[in-house]
Amino acid sequence: MKKLINKILAIKKTEVSNKINNRLKEFSSFKNKPTSAWFSELCFCLLTANSKAKTALNIQDELGYDGFYNLSQSDICAAIKRNKHRFHNNKSRFIVGAREHFDIKDKISKLIKQKSQLDAREWLVQNIKGLGYKESSHYLRNTGHFNLAILDRHVLNLMVENKLLLEKPKSLNRARYLDIEQKLAKVADKLSMSQAELDMYLWYLKTGEVLK
Repeated sequence: MKKLINKILAIKKTEVSNKINNRLKEFSSFKNKPTSAWFSELCFCLLTANSKAKTALNIQDELGYDGFYNLSQSDICAAIKRNKHRFHNNKSRFIVGAREHFDIKDKISKLIKQKSQLDAREWLVQNIKGLGYKESSHYLRNTGHFNLAILDRHVLNLMVENKLLLEKPKSLNRARYLDIEQKLAKVADKLSMSQAELDMYLWYLKTGEVLK
């Protein structure tokens, strides 16, 4: 853990820290965006599952805030396929299916206010087909909720490399996800960071990029 912490502290002394802080500010301000933006971000996170974030970003940029909600499933499928994303049929079906929760902002806001971010994530996993714990954590982070870990392949690989995990898990059920999340929480505490901020640094360590 010490080696990883030192690497992150070194990055914090560079201009990368400003990029990460600015991105976190963008996430924090998401509450002021229209409901269509919340739905678009939900679709972005649906698209990140088993795919590159850049590919999902390209599709989101093409369809904008309204395309995900207003276009037909076939048109959404074509856009996904056009951007060379895998599973275009399933992804377009998940997006159209998520429309029944178009008031997602209000539901999540109430969950965050009345319960906890853990409960909000659990609701997403149980109610939005195509969202697992990683994607639900990603969605909540991008909409300004910073207490959850996003256990994607980059983060898991980095944890193995730094001996926080003995091996990369082949699958992540709820219990395993929560267990690994707690390991990252200890790292975040050592650095006086939120899970969201730590994730940005971990992602930068593996990719050299600050995305979302």
